[in-house]
Amino acid sequence: MKISNSSWMRIEAYLKTDDRCVLPLGSTEQHAYLSLSTDSILSEEVAADAAEPLGIPVFPAVPYGLAHHWTAFPGTITLSMETYLGLIGDIFDSLAQAGFRRILVVNGHGGNMPAANYARQWIAANPEVRILFHNWYAGPKFAAAIREIDDVASHASWLENFACNRLAGDDMPDGAKDLVDMSSLQSLNPAQIRAIAGDGNMGGRYQRPDKDMEAVWAVGVAETRALLTDGWP
Repeated sequence: MKISNSSWMRIEAYLKTDDRCVLPLGSTEQHAYLSLSTDSILSEEVAADAAEPLGIPVFPAVPYGLAHHWTAFPGTITLSMETYLGLIGDIFDSLAQAGFRRILVVNGHGGNMPAANYARQWIAANPEVRILFHNWYAGPKFAAAIREIDDVASHASWLENFACNRLAGDDMPDGAKDLVDMSSLQSLNPAQIRAIAGDGNMGGRYQRPDKDMEAVWAVGVAETRALLTDGWP
């Protein structure tokens, strides 16, 4: 259940019988013809779909992350490392103070990975709380489902093109792009990265049929739900 649809009294009552919650992490950054909020939309929706049958609270996705490499694309917002990790730490502190003891972080953006290392540091100082960090888009079952359909997929390609983050009224190409070697971009500045990335799709078809997307979405939801039920050490 999204806490946006809840009150503090309901959360207090919930915490008398359960201590799990979900924190989605997103980003505001270029995604070619898809929403700038793609990472936030998808992480929150997959978390909500996974948690709904279990009645577990899902907090709003953190909409900003570490996206320095995309800042030559207008609309992209990035935080400094210090600000981002400070924000994540404050959120963990608040969740723990409320009484949550099992936190599933559902991450939707690869650039946010420093938060995973920070989570390990945080739980070392707060051993009463357990945190699972899940890159939902890279889970082994989800990744396998993607490969079964099309093994050429990357940032802003069909891999991230779901009904909930498409933009009405925008014409999207129906073709495909060659994969860009992401490792080759590590030493480049944002302007150079934009010159290579073009429209922002980093390789693969722009879109695939809805039946394909619904199938892989179901796998991602099930994989995330399994962590909520069986993933706690």
